[in-house]
Amino acid sequence: MSNPQQLRYSKEHEWLSAAEDGVSTVGITEHAANALGDVVYVQLPEVGDTVTAGETCGELESTKSVSDLYSPVTGEVVAANQDVVDDPSLVNSAPFDGGWLFQVRVTEEPADLLSADEYTEFAS
Repeated sequence: MSNPQQLRYSKEHEWLSAAEDGVSTVGITEHAANALGDVVYVQLPEVGDTVTAGETCGELESTKSVSDLYSPVTGEVVAANQDVVDDPSLVNSAPFDGGWLFQVRVTEEPADLLSADEYTEFAS
């Protein structure tokens, strides 16, 4: 699967949708999901939490390892995907669709987010 062109990407392998009414959706890339292996546990930030770009805001546990989840932007969490908490395998099977992780009302976006082509080059 190629990286969707309409998304932006962090060097920590998260994707970010364009903001709608100031709210963006965050997930991890297929590259990251494949590197993790089968995800068996997801800890997400809670609604109302403030997340900071580049800082840890959750955790993904797979059969291989435990990895920190980083926020690609700064803002307030407005939704967490309970479906992923209940069925962590969605991170692997649908990283850009049902496997999204949380939504954030963005207050600050770093300048170093990558386009799909830049991320593909970075991740290869």
